[in-house]
Amino acid sequence: MIRDITIGQYYPAKSVVHRLDPRVKLICTLLYLISLFLFSSIPGYLVATVFLICVIHISKVPFSYIVKGLKPVIMLLMITVLFNLFLTRQGDVLFHAWIFTITEGGLRTAVYMAIRLVYLIIGSSLMTFTTTPNELTDGIEAVLHPLNKIHVPVHEIAMMMSIALRFIPILLEETDKIMKAQLARGADFESGNILQRAKSMVPILVPLFVSAFRRANDLAMAMEARCYRGGDGRTKMKPLRYKSRDYAAYIIVIAYVVAVVAIGRGVQLHIWVF
Repeated sequence: MIRDITIGQYYPAKSVVHRLDPRVKLICTLLYLISLFLFSSIPGYLVATVFLICVIHISKVPFSYIVKGLKPVIMLLMITVLFNLFLTRQGDVLFHAWIFTITEGGLRTAVYMAIRLVYLIIGSSLMTFTTTPNELTDGIEAVLHPLNKIHVPVHEIAMMMSIALRFIPILLEETDKIMKAQLARGADFESGNILQRAKSMVPILVPLFVSAFRRANDLAMAMEARCYRGGDGRTKMKPLRYKSRDYAAYIIVIAYVVAVVAIGRGVQLHIWVF
C-alpha cells in the first residue's frame, strides 16, 4: 500500500502536457475540477471521460501508474458511496431491508459521486505527474501573485506547498524502510483487533516522526546557510513565459468547460421540460 501512493511524485516524459507552463496546468486543472460539479447527467460525464482520456493519452503517463494512485483512497471512496447510497431518499424505492433503503435517487447520486471523486483524484494527480516541484512552486507563486497587494505571503505559501509535496515520497520511502526493519525484528502488523494493530504502529510512527523532524531541521539549516530570505527581489533562472501551446491549452479547456456544461445542463433541462 505504501508503494501505491503516488501523490506528489513526478513522472518524467516528453509530452506536450509536460512542456506546458505550470500556470496553465494549475488554472486548467482548477477549471476541470470545477466543471465536474456543474452537471449531473450521463452525457456530461461522457464528455468529461473523453476529455480526461485524451489528456492522459497526450501526457504519456501510463494509465496503470495513474490507477495505482487510486488504491489508497478506495476505502474513502467506498464510505462516500455507501453514505450517499443509503442516506439519500429520492425517487422510487429499489431495495429495502431492515434500516437499509436504496432509492433511485440514492443509487444515481452514489454512482455520480464515485465517478466524480475518481476524476477529481486523477485530474489533480495528472498535474503533479507532469509538473516538477520547482515548476509547481513557480506556478503557484505566479498565480497567487496579486494577493501580495493585501500582504499575503504568497512566496512562503508556495514554498511550503512545494516542500510538503516533495516530502511525501521521501516520507513514504522512509516508512517502507522502517516497516521492513521492524518486520525483520519480528513485528506483526497484520494480526489482532483494531486496538492491537494501532498499538503495533507505534514502533513505526516514533522513528518516522524523528526522521521527519530531523529532515526538516536539516532543510532549515541548509536554507539558512545559503542565506535564503524569501522571494522579495529574487530572480529566477527559468522565468515563466507563455507560448502558443499555452494559449491553445487555455482555449481547449475553456471549450471543454462550455461544452460539458451545455451538454450536461441541456439534457437536464430537456428532461425537466418533458
